Amino acid sequence: MAVVKARARDVDLMARLLRAEAEGEGEQGMLMVGNVGINRIRADCSDFKGIRTIPQMVYQPHAFEAVIHGYFYQAPRDKERRLARRVINGERLWPSKFSLWYFRPGSGVCPQYWYNQPHVGRFKRHCFYQPTAGECERIYKAF
Repeated sequence: MAVVKARARDVDLMARLLRAEAEGEGEQGMLMVGNVGINRIRADCSDFKGIRTIPQMVYQPHAFEAVIHGYFYQAPRDKERRLARRVINGERLWPSKFSLWYFRPGSGVCPQYWYNQPHVGRFKRHCFYQPTAGECERIYKAF
């Protein structure tokens, strides 16, 4: 059962985001990027207040670099659609389980904080950051 509303075009949009942001990280990395996106929709805190849909999350200004590149606009493949459905249905993985941010550092070293939130883990090249309970208590109660 979906944890956020998603029509077929929303699944396709999420699938395109997963591929464009994390294809090089494999299926698990793409799922983690999806976790961050779904968390942003469900959290209603920090920079993500009022974000309620997949399109709002994907196209939020400055949220994802991928949307400014042509690769993002290619049609999704069945593999990415399946992964998108998994995150839309609530599948979550650590360290993205409660994360609202991820970052791929150029130097390879994860900063201790990103948007003033602590680093909680890394998967391949992506560093994940989750809010403190004081910043966003709802993220820990959304699922």
